[in-house]
Amino acid sequence: MRFQRLGQPGAEIPVVSDGTTTWDLRRLTADIDGAFLDADGLARAAEAAGAGELPTVDPAGMRVGAPIARPTAVICIGMNYAAHARESGSEPPSDIVVFYKHPNTVVGPDDAVIMPPGSTTTDWEVELAAVIGKRASYLSSPAEALDYVAGFTVANDVSEREYQLQRSLGQWSKGKSFATFNPLGPWLVPTASIGDGSGLGIWSTVNGEQRQKSTTSDLIFSVAEIVYRLSQFTVLEPGDLINTGTPEGVGLSGRFPYLAPGDVVELGIDGLGQQRTTVRAAD
Repeated sequence: MRFQRLGQPGAEIPVVSDGTTTWDLRRLTADIDGAFLDADGLARAAEAAGAGELPTVDPAGMRVGAPIARPTAVICIGMNYAAHARESGSEPPSDIVVFYKHPNTVVGPDDAVIMPPGSTTTDWEVELAAVIGKRASYLSSPAEALDYVAGFTVANDVSEREYQLQRSLGQWSKGKSFATFNPLGPWLVPTASIGDGSGLGIWSTVNGEQRQKSTTSDLIFSVAEIVYRLSQFTVLEPGDLINTGTPEGVGLSGRFPYLAPGDVVELGIDGLGQQRTTVRAAD
């Protein structure tokens, strides 16, 4: 089963699909949010759909929104693929590198990415994203961490590199928190269906040309390790989003031009679907 939110911004409806039939979840919940996840909503929804207890909906022509309602936190892990760390001019880290994005950066998987005024260094970053399903604090080991993950989705951790690196004074969030800088989705897939998030092909293209191609098995810190380590110094809440890092092949490498208005960025992860966003200049 895969979960989505369909409809215009601010008016999305929660649905679940088996790839053939799509069921409306509004009999169970108003939205796919932290409260729904914390109440074992994904399992209950799948059971209700399978039992024929939910009405169906035709998704044709409907906008696809982010698969979770606006999260309370967007926590990002930097330099979590060794090759990307090296192309960024750094050695692979010995501990997780953490920064934050404003939750209002999250938009749908096919919504436009808006470049900041005057930007010439806007970059793409395909990432495996984990969604927290229940409160996690001071976990005892990575072995229990996946019990706190509701599922996985696809994120584009869009970055403005001048703000991130030259104007940041060491704090990356300046280059990460522009509006539309976190396209998310199309689906939230429960851990019961996708496993621990490893072994998934991950890729991106710009205007049809390959940029990134890797596998989530190349993560330096696994999802379980990330959740465990984060829980040692922050309380993770249901609905929180964790972007787990990007593989090599971004504009920062110098091998490819940065994004420009009109560019089309496509990216995806095996089993989690794909995105197609068009880059626009800010009004």
